[in-house]
Amino acid sequence: MAQGLDLVAVAIVAVASLIGVLVTLLTLPGTWFIILVALVCQWWREGLFEWWTIALCVVLAVAGEVVEFAWSARGAKRTGGTRPGMIGSIVGGLVGAIAGTFMLPVPVVGTIVGAAVGAGLGAVAGERGMSQRSWRESAAVGRGAAVGRLTAVAVKAGIAGVIGLVLTTGALLA
Repeated sequence: MAQGLDLVAVAIVAVASLIGVLVTLLTLPGTWFIILVALVCQWWREGLFEWWTIALCVVLAVAGEVVEFAWSARGAKRTGGTRPGMIGSIVGGLVGAIAGTFMLPVPVVGTIVGAAVGAGLGAVAGERGMSQRSWRESAAVGRGAAVGRLTAVAVKAGIAGVIGLVLTTGALLA
């Protein structure tokens, strides 16, 4: 009977992993959702995971957070952006993700597009408003921020997938 319950726990972690990847695409904390479900399953079925497996996934989730917040600013900086442009890209990306979720008919697409457009517009606003840059320079920084944000979403979704795979495999092998 214990083995059957362990398989149920593995299935729960696998389904939570798929949901977590989708939630991550919505720029919500899907990586943390996967880890939380794994911890609940670990509590329920003690010994389901090696603790180092969970610790590795926490490190990956933290790395995903850093990527998500830093890469739109990095994209702005790589195209000559100033500090106001980088801050604008971060704020714009968050606002755009929220707005895009409700504006486009497909929420995942709306969130991703909204985050990228918001990061770009936020960078342009920071460059034009605070740094007094030309429209051409500001637009280049905005494009860099938008590309950085899109890249960040893809990388973080990939990290969520790796976390899900590691935890599901870890539960199967424990």
